[in-house]
Amino acid sequence: MDRVQVFPAATAAEGAATARSRRRDLAEIAIAYVLIMAVIWTPRPLQRVLWLVAVAGIAVIIGRSFEGFRAMGMRAGNLLRSLWVVGAALAVAAVAAAVAAHLHTLRPPENLRLLIEGYGLYAVWSGVQQFLLQCFFLARLVRLLPSPRAAAFAAAGLFALAHVPNPVLVVLTIVWGTLSCLLFLRYRNLYPLAMAHAIFGITIALTVPGHVDHNMRVGLGYLKYHRGEHPPLQRSQSDQIASTVAWVTAEAPTRLSRLHARP
Repeated sequence: MDRVQVFPAATAAEGAATARSRRRDLAEIAIAYVLIMAVIWTPRPLQRVLWLVAVAGIAVIIGRSFEGFRAMGMRAGNLLRSLWVVGAALAVAAVAAAVAAHLHTLRPPENLRLLIEGYGLYAVWSGVQQFLLQCFFLARLVRLLPSPRAAAFAAAGLFALAHVPNPVLVVLTIVWGTLSCLLFLRYRNLYPLAMAHAIFGITIALTVPGHVDHNMRVGLGYLKYHRGEHPPLQRSQSDQIASTVAWVTAEAPTRLSRLHARP
């Protein structure tokens, strides 16, 4: 008889805890996403202030719910098994470069030094973007939605929405966002996805003309783009990180004008 009385109470307590956890996940997703969209759609100099707020806010949320690096996919497990993703990305990049060369839209850097300077930081930012996508949004959506596959599609949708109104990036990010989330759910390793993201982003910068994708800008930056405009030669670190927080290279830091200075 005692067990009959205790069990419903325990079940009710567990249910209440689960409900609180779900509300917390939903609130964290909403807060982080609103901050990201605010950075994308706010003009300077207010954008830089919001960037600081976004970085601080997301960092606090991650710190309070930190479950360990292994849980976030930052581990050696399944690394070798999932490295084929990097190979596939390189193959896609090679095909894209060949097509761009045929169409005379390929704009490679003049030397290795310029390649490293122009795209080295972007490779790091790619990893941060994948971290936010998989370890922040996908992790919470898996707990909120009825199936991991549904969570993957939802996370990819949020990822693509952050690239509006750039039609090129919206299409590409919905595809890559979905694939990367499904691959993460299978292998639980972030590193190959970060490397593949860097390869794809650099390939877009080297092969797609600036007037087509507005120098990879999104949000307000996309709307303010003028054809023939080149990104500035020097960019502040805060500008580059702001685009990272927004999952995008909002002001196209990878398209340094000196990489494309020649006709």
